[in-house]
Amino acid sequence: MNPKLLSLLGLARRAGKLITGDEACMKAVRSGKARLIIVAADASENTRKKYGDKCAHYNTKLIITGDRISIGEAIGRSEQVVIAIEDEGFASGIRTCMDKSEV
Repeated sequence: MNPKLLSLLGLARRAGKLITGDEACMKAVRSGKARLIIVAADASENTRKKYGDKCAHYNTKLIITGDRISIGEAIGRSEQVVIAIEDEGFASGIRTCMDKSEV
């Protein structure tokens, strides 16, 4: 994973703009609080499909990247399969970071 992406995830966590856990992230998508959802690439097919469908329905950006261990380490937790970013500034920075790493 991109080190800048991991750094932004850590900053978002310390700023209190990050939501962890399946139920909390799904609730954030449904309520419109989530600006960006990040799902680990090693998540189950069911989880990727569930968030893909919900994010498409609620017009929330979705990124599938990294693995659950690196995402968890970036935010100071154990393994994390799905996280939600609440702040548009952090979400924009992460999307930009992902665009640059794919080029």
